[in-house]
Amino acid sequence: MNVYDSEQIAIQLAATGYHQTASLEKADLVLLNTCTVRAKAEQKAFSFLGRLARLKKKKPGLIVGVGGCVAQQEGSNILKRVPHVDLVFGTRAIDRLPALISKIEEKRCRIVDVAMTEIPDLLDPAPARADDNLVSRFVTIMRGCDNYCTYCVVPYVRGRETSRDPDSIVDEIKMLVDAGIREVTLLGQNVNSYGKKEGLLSFPELLARVQTIEGLSRIRFTTSHPKDFDQDLIDAFQANDKLCKHIHLPVQSGSNRVLKKMNRKYTKELYLDKVAKLRDTCPDIAITSDMIVGFPGESDSDFEDTLDLMRKVEFDGLFAFMYSDRPNAPATQFKAKISEADKSERLQILLELQNTYTKRKNEALIGSIQPILAEGFSKKQSSGSLVEPNQVAQWTGRTSTNKIVNFYQSDLPGSCCEIIPGKIVHVKIDQAYAHSLWGKPVEIEPTAAGLKGENCYAA
Repeated sequence: MNVYDSEQIAIQLAATGYHQTASLEKADLVLLNTCTVRAKAEQKAFSFLGRLARLKKKKPGLIVGVGGCVAQQEGSNILKRVPHVDLVFGTRAIDRLPALISKIEEKRCRIVDVAMTEIPDLLDPAPARADDNLVSRFVTIMRGCDNYCTYCVVPYVRGRETSRDPDSIVDEIKMLVDAGIREVTLLGQNVNSYGKKEGLLSFPELLARVQTIEGLSRIRFTTSHPKDFDQDLIDAFQANDKLCKHIHLPVQSGSNRVLKKMNRKYTKELYLDKVAKLRDTCPDIAITSDMIVGFPGESDSDFEDTLDLMRKVEFDGLFAFMYSDRPNAPATQFKAKISEADKSERLQILLELQNTYTKRKNEALIGSIQPILAEGFSKKQSSGSLVEPNQVAQWTGRTSTNKIVNFYQSDLPGSCCEIIPGKIVHVKIDQAYAHSLWGKPVEIEPTAAGLKGENCYAA
């Protein structure tokens, strides 16, 4: 979500003559877009702001601004805590940035704008930089959240749930495709509830519309709330060949007692039932999730329930966090807090278990041929190093199931050697690692190999 917001900030600033630079020393304006979902993210934000004090002293005309969720949460307190900050702008003030910055330039004043007004649609594609991913982009389809999970600050810093007009979403994606984008990820705190309050299309119906956009190769989305993840969305994975075979379905805990305290509105059994239906409909689906350990009152038995759920689901990947109190979230007031030592121990146990499943699933792909959307040169290739002789380019991309694949541009004749960002390249997987796969491009005849659609592969 913050990546998308940062792109929208770039749109607004480009219209006023500001251009992005990778050099802090050369900047006339530094804007920090922040996250407050985890305490560590907030701490890192203030640490970065602290480091800007020396730069501001050397360059008094520098404008320093803070946006995003920490700005929305803390407001004017940031000006007191960080004296060299000039601007604090909230999650719904992006469209007002040009006027705010202009006022600071003119009057050299300090401004706080955290008003929760509606954000207009900003349809111009964000200006690209040389290091941008020119293949895949995020597109927000809704803002805010109405779920009020007891550990979460999002409804308080991003407001109530509102959905964008589907025509506006489709128009934005078409412009991105015209600019060379081949994959979009549709964003929302809970995409399952898209359009319900406004009486718009359902989310599966929106996916069907996006599916028809010519030139678009792949569609992803995040996040999907388990409580209202339904059969229509499950069926969409079978009906839409551009929809990638991956879903992020945050469970947070495997304990019904903890899930109730979290206000998640589903049970462990309901979650497992939906996973089973999803895999019945789409057997090759990759499922990833979020997990919180050490929620207030979480007992050893509750944690074992979480491990049991993981053994039953065998996630492809997992984002796991230690619980931390967040301002305004009800769980901050809950008793029976878990010690940092116990939270750390549980997190390590959980991650070690998940690593076994991730490794097993990656190793199962060795020998298969995967269609990869080439994103660009890998980090190692971009730095100028070649791992093996006679292999002139090291590329990176992702499978439909969202697994990172690095591959060499081989010396095969024909189309395989003509790799460009945005092209689908069929790669035979040779090696599997903890967080990535490696392989080489191969030439195939889709009809002869029995392939149907970009998301299939042949062994």
